[in-house]
Amino acid sequence: MKKIKNIFWVLSIFLLTLYSCSNDNDDSVKLLKKVVETSESGTSETTLFTYNETEIVRIDGAQKRTDFTYADGLITKTVTLNKTNQLLETIEYSYLEGKLVEVESLGNYRINYIHNSDKTVSYERFTIVSANQQVKEFYGTLYFENENLIKDERILDNTAVGVTSNYRITFDYDSKNNPLYNVLGYKKLLDRMETISSNNSLINTVIAATTNGDQVLSSANFYKSSFKYDSENYPTERVSETAIFANGNTGYLKTQYFY
Repeated sequence: MKKIKNIFWVLSIFLLTLYSCSNDNDDSVKLLKKVVETSESGTSETTLFTYNETEIVRIDGAQKRTDFTYADGLITKTVTLNKTNQLLETIEYSYLEGKLVEVESLGNYRINYIHNSDKTVSYERFTIVSANQQVKEFYGTLYFENENLIKDERILDNTAVGVTSNYRITFDYDSKNNPLYNVLGYKKLLDRMETISSNNSLINTVIAATTNGDQVLSSANFYKSSFKYDSENYPTERVSETAIFANGNTGYLKTQYFY
């Protein structure tokens, strides 16, 4: 009987050690908890991030709230509430062998992805007109390097006959840690552009060109950001003079990150 008690005591110590190590590992993962954005006028908005271990549960901001659903470590659905008009948008994510193959915003649009052997990703985006009708908006290719999205090239389909429109955006990065990269499954969400990358984008270059016969119209825009970092190389502050706001305008924005 004494021998059995000793076995149970040793087993209990072993399990307690495992539990303690597991907790230590969880604590070592740095997760973004709060973001404060301040415009040039001094107006500030706060966004809060809620987790279950490393799974993101909710992103709650002043204008909208997004709830996340997981299955087998992958994000399978987001539901976003627009707090201004109380409208809901549900986006469903489908995977094949752990790779994203379809994004569907129910009743709005659908994106299909094909993962190529050269590690690029081809995609097509469709507008959902009705249950039986979809119209292709554009198609393109995503390019990756060092776990960063470095380029998105697309060709628009919804143009007039004889008109060709091309769009390209490239990303230049620092060598520091993206504050969202530790969120389980987040880097699979190809529709979230550079926020899925392992590092932080310093310069976004957007080039658009339209060809109509012999006429070519083109434009180039540059969106730059500067960062401050903590001792673990996570950003604590981002400042951009050309931030893009929800209404499409650009301007000064300071973003502070809290973990």
